[in-house]
Amino acid sequence: MTRDSSVAAVTAGLPAQSAYWRRNLVVCVFGSFTTIVAMTLLLPFLPLYVEELGVKDQAAIVQWSGVAFGATFFSAALVAPLWGRLADLYGRKLMLIRASLGMAVAMSLIGLAGNVWQLVALRLLAGFLGGYASGSTVLVATQTPKDRSAWALGTLASGIMAGNLVGPLIGGVLPPLIGIRATFLAAGAVIFVAFLATLLLIREEPRPPKETRARQGGFAAIPDKRPALAMLATGLLLMLAVMSIEPIITVYVAELVDDPARVTLVSGLAMSAAALGSILSAARLGRLADRVGPWSVITASLAVSAALLIPQAFVTAGWQLVALRFLMGLALGGLLPCIASVIRHSVPDRVAGTMLGYSTSSQYAGQVLGPLLGGFVGGHVGMRAVFLGTAVLLAAGALGTALARPGQR
Repeated sequence: MTRDSSVAAVTAGLPAQSAYWRRNLVVCVFGSFTTIVAMTLLLPFLPLYVEELGVKDQAAIVQWSGVAFGATFFSAALVAPLWGRLADLYGRKLMLIRASLGMAVAMSLIGLAGNVWQLVALRLLAGFLGGYASGSTVLVATQTPKDRSAWALGTLASGIMAGNLVGPLIGGVLPPLIGIRATFLAAGAVIFVAFLATLLLIREEPRPPKETRARQGGFAAIPDKRPALAMLATGLLLMLAVMSIEPIITVYVAELVDDPARVTLVSGLAMSAAALGSILSAARLGRLADRVGPWSVITASLAVSAALLIPQAFVTAGWQLVALRFLMGLALGGLLPCIASVIRHSVPDRVAGTMLGYSTSSQYAGQVLGPLLGGFVGGHVGMRAVFLGTAVLLAAGALGTALARPGQR
């Protein structure tokens, strides 16, 4: 494809198919994995770091730890649509360069924090400057051939979810070996490698003229808004379903396990089982979506997940809960790549980044609402009601996507 024909294709609203899409995918998976690991590795030792920064009261340590951890995701949710819009205007690769360099600097500075206020401020900064994973989704979605896009996005989603799973594990191993502050500096160094790989290896198709990219954007540029709106709601439901169990899991497992010493182990297995299932199934369900269409996979995933939530409310042993969460993760693994694929092929190319940015924000909103609703319902109605209520929401989501599906796949 020549430069003129590539620009013409993008200007006409057709996705350019980069000859470098496989190499781009490898770099994006590596960069997304490392940045997500960096965002989550502090989970096991965050209270220790808060205490090291001068907070001594136990209740205050817990409070500051929660604020510091959530700060990154809060700020990332706020700016995701902005970075998506800028990616549409100035290039997707440029946004990945910005995000990887910004995260490398922010993570290194977190290791140099002098007090807890600086820690929270730097965690906010990391969220503002980051967005590599969401930027990678935009690049992969727009630079991959249409018939391979769901598989490529599934592979990327596996890398992102693997980062969420591996991050806390690394955070539990490294600090005793090299120290808490050195752990942050090491994370910054690894992300800097991702920055170099992004700068030197990623290739993006030529962009159309700026005046073409800057014209009508956002929702106003989308002829049929139903698919995009349905995917925003689906992304929120996905994260809400995964995270709703977080506040109640330990208490719920304590009712199922006789040995108190095994409660935390079984709780950890139950929380990680869904992530592991999603990692294993994301690319495979993405490949299936390339054959049968993403709408079919989304509707089936939501319906199966809703069905799997019902027996979780009535389990009698910890292993049953772990097994059902794993199966639910297998079912949910195809949602993220399929959501991105539907958005990518339902909106004009010039607003694809903006809409995928809104999708990222809706998923972050689900990560916030899930624990809040799960804790409220679990505390006031009962823990079984959390599973049953989430099942109803997912079933409604399956019905909604079936109704919002266009006439052709």
